[in-house]
Amino acid sequence: MADSGEWPSHGLDIPALLAGGWRPVPFSEVVLKIHGRCNLACDYCYVFEGADQTWRARPTAMPPEVVAATAARLAEHARDHELDKVTVVLHGGEPLLAGKAALAGAVARFRAAMPPSCGVEACLQTNGVLLTDDMLAMLDEHDVGVSVSLDGDRAAHDRHRVRANGRGSHAEVMRGLTRLVASHRRLYRGLLCAVDLDNDPIRTYEALLETGPPRVDFLLPHGTWTVPPPRRPTEGGGTPYAEWLIAVFDRWYHAPRRETGVRLFEEIINLLLGGQSQSENIGLSPVAMLVIDTDGTLQQVDTLKIAYPGAPETGLTVFDHRFDDAMWHPGVVARQIGPAALSSACGMCAVRDICGGGAYAHRYREGHGYLNPSVYCPDLMKLIGHIGRTVQRDLALARPARIR
Repeated sequence: MADSGEWPSHGLDIPALLAGGWRPVPFSEVVLKIHGRCNLACDYCYVFEGADQTWRARPTAMPPEVVAATAARLAEHARDHELDKVTVVLHGGEPLLAGKAALAGAVARFRAAMPPSCGVEACLQTNGVLLTDDMLAMLDEHDVGVSVSLDGDRAAHDRHRVRANGRGSHAEVMRGLTRLVASHRRLYRGLLCAVDLDNDPIRTYEALLETGPPRVDFLLPHGTWTVPPPRRPTEGGGTPYAEWLIAVFDRWYHAPRRETGVRLFEEIINLLLGGQSQSENIGLSPVAMLVIDTDGTLQQVDTLKIAYPGAPETGLTVFDHRFDDAMWHPGVVARQIGPAALSSACGMCAVRDICGGGAYAHRYREGHGYLNPSVYCPDLMKLIGHIGRTVQRDLALARPARIR
């Protein structure tokens, strides 16, 4: 267990922020841990392989009373803050293990609870194994968007995404994806791919293109300064993840036609051109997401499970607390105050507003908390620099000649 004196639990002066004019942003996205177990045993999973193992003591599946209480709390929050749209993400574990009836009931419960002025976007993140025809028909009926985890071709995917007996899951995932694309493409939101330096970047990217995803989200392996990611030196010594991603960027950016969206690259380009980030992993936009675990506890972003036992906890529940109560938790506030949550090293960095310190979980260092640069700092700097120079060259070529 980490020292409770770490930042932001200690050292973040919320009254001073309020006095300076800062106000919290209401939650517009709820991640519902509808099922707390999984049918795969991926060796990099932050839930089941992370430092936080509290899943073992929580319900296997989210009881109906937790779903109902969460829907009521979100509706209350939407009314209080006059929200016109909220997003409900069905998550896990593996959310499809909850079954068709429970999933359909949860979506219907949220939509029925919301005030008429507030729309509900429902989506789920799945490993794809249980995307049967019947399951997809239910998701289509209830207008639930589908994102699938896929790490590339068979060899790349099956290196980590396996069943408990070690059998790879690629064939099963591709069957599910094929059904999704063939009959329910309108639900297809995209693919999530964990970066693995042992996989060829171009082969990985081109394998992901096979089902025509509208977007690909490349995810850096989770790690901290205390437990670094694979082959990420903590004392300099190279930028292996930047080099992997730059290879993909060049293949994606210079393609003769747009093949898919790549969220990380598009967010960086958007920020370089003066826009706002829509991702929690890049930029300084306030994070407005709350996680509800199977027992009804309100949690910060669940990737914090990689840091230490209990890292995502707020001490609040849907039964006893309003969502507004979570807005004042130091960990939530730290995700909403932009540059004020960055280390002094980040504050002086030329790409501060683009990088935004990187993913919050990747900043953790035992004894210090989260007031550090990302453990991926050198990689992020190199990747952003490369994308910036590439875009700048194109803009210069597109600029009309000055009339003399």
